[in-house]
Amino acid sequence: MNLQPDFGQRDFSSRGFLRLLETFRLTGNWGWTFGTNEHVWSPGFYRLLGLEPGAVRPSYDLFVALMHPEDRYRIQTAEQVTAGGLLQECNVRVIRPDGSIRVLWSRGEVLVTPEGRPRAASGVILDVTDRELLARARDIERRWRLAVFEQTRLIQFTSQASGAPLVPTELCTLTGLPREEIEADHFATVAQQEREASRSQITEQLMAGQPIHVRTLTRLKDQPPERFHGIGVPIRDRSAAILEWAIITYPAGGPCAISDLAREGLEQAVQGHHLRAARALLDWSMLELATASGLSFSTIRRLEDGEEKRASRSRHTAIAALRTAGIRFMFLDDNTIAVARR
Repeated sequence: MNLQPDFGQRDFSSRGFLRLLETFRLTGNWGWTFGTNEHVWSPGFYRLLGLEPGAVRPSYDLFVALMHPEDRYRIQTAEQVTAGGLLQECNVRVIRPDGSIRVLWSRGEVLVTPEGRPRAASGVILDVTDRELLARARDIERRWRLAVFEQTRLIQFTSQASGAPLVPTELCTLTGLPREEIEADHFATVAQQEREASRSQITEQLMAGQPIHVRTLTRLKDQPPERFHGIGVPIRDRSAAILEWAIITYPAGGPCAISDLAREGLEQAVQGHHLRAARALLDWSMLELATASGLSFSTIRRLEDGEEKRASRSRHTAIAALRTAGIRFMFLDDNTIAVARR
């Protein structure tokens, strides 16, 4: 049984794409702690509003004040965010101090206390005014991923939980199969002698809704079939329903890079006994984990007792604290998660 890379390690990630967008001055992010009313804006956030980074004190009211008066109704009031926990996705126009207007797409998330009270919020904005510039940034990302594929034959893509999975161009290039053939039968990429067995195994594991790791004999263009790893990770919403799957395929023995989306899904699969094992490796009590993570003792106890929802942000916070202390979480060949200490 071979250990897979620590899924805390990131590469070729969505955050990497956001950093790329920020270099194009197309995106920015923000955070707001309700208890202290502290706001944090990234340099890109300031620039999208037409402000020099650090030139003004960030606040939600300032953000709303810079919006076009006709668009302010689209975004929640400060009271709706802090008291009601509402923060919906929307498009708004912003009027910069120089009089120019930009169209921004805004998306955020409200974090809550163990008792369910809103405690903080964070979000990202994307400048969608210049579609051509945005398309250029996406083209750079596409070429970046293609370069990674050409060097490693590693493919990463997502598939919606409902509807037909998207077929990445790299998969067609790897196998030499037309997109239409793969769309008609997603197991067409598997060598004939193993196709039905792989279909049965993977379908059963997908129905279970758990992260899966398989090794399939994959058809290659103008070459004999070769063994490839396939990792599928469900991404859940707050109600634990599966929204999409993050999928990674790479040659057996080759490098594996875990995307941010796949990492998020794998962390959602970390259970109470994994956290207890991690604490034991560090010789930590629940109170020490609570202190290190900034979570309450009762939240740690609920996480370890399995009472927190899969998509709870507290789970990711606890894992981040353990990882900082030297814990590694690894996804094994047998679809289980192992815990180790560096």
